[in-house]
Amino acid sequence: MTKTILIVDDEPNIVISLEFLLERDGWRVQIARDGQEALEAIEREPPALVLLDVMLPRLSGYDVCQRIRERPAWRSVRVLMLTAKGREVEMAKGLALGADGYVTKPFSTGELLARIRALLGEP
Repeated sequence: MTKTILIVDDEPNIVISLEFLLERDGWRVQIARDGQEALEAIEREPPALVLLDVMLPRLSGYDVCQRIRERPAWRSVRVLMLTAKGREVEMAKGLALGADGYVTKPFSTGELLARIRALLGEP
């Protein structure tokens, strides 16, 4: 069965390009455009991985990450923060809240796919 990746970003151009990239690489993709929508999507069908922007409407990516980690049923969900906020303190905060990794925008698509595959145990 193909694993699902949830893209959580409010920037349409980022969402379109990530969706294309991930589907071309064989992943099933879901999209949420704000933090609350992300939690609702995870509640309906927990994905294998969440690509999570930090700056989101309604709930920040930090809040979403923390809530994912608070739910025992979602422990297997991997979280990869994908954001323009690349300062050391912001990365440390994301990782401290339970993110499995942190990629800053702009990013290399090859590097992003490699990080996703590594997190999901794919070759």
